[in-house]
Amino acid sequence: MPNTICENPRMKIWIYFVKAPIRVTSISRRRGAMRLKRSMIRVKFALAQEKQETKEMLGIYKKYTQRQASAEEIRIANKQFVDLLKGLGLGVFAVLPFAPITIPLAIKLARMVGVEILPSSFATEKKTNEKKPSADNQSLGQ
Repeated sequence: MPNTICENPRMKIWIYFVKAPIRVTSISRRRGAMRLKRSMIRVKFALAQEKQETKEMLGIYKKYTQRQASAEEIRIANKQFVDLLKGLGLGVFAVLPFAPITIPLAIKLARMVGVEILPSSFATEKKTNEKKPSADNQSLGQ
């Protein structure tokens, strides 16, 4: 009869199944940490993009005060200004209690209504399966 637990094949299987919840917990903890890290990196890049776009907006408005900005540049600057206001609007939710619940809920409700409250750099691009009419369908009247 073996004198250690690990030499017995049945005990090896038993130890494997007893340690399984510990492994699952450590794996899910690592997975959650990686998911959080990826989310923080996405937020960092989105904030860097917003910062760059805001600097460009301010530069365009400065050119506008000197009457050197084109209509297209003003349109781009105004679009960025709307994005800036959207970000400030979300900032109000960030200081409210239960912000981790209220912000996603507000985003979800706004999308259900058809309004995008996230700035363009934070909005996720989702592929739509909308079928655009082709030239053949247009010529046939379909």
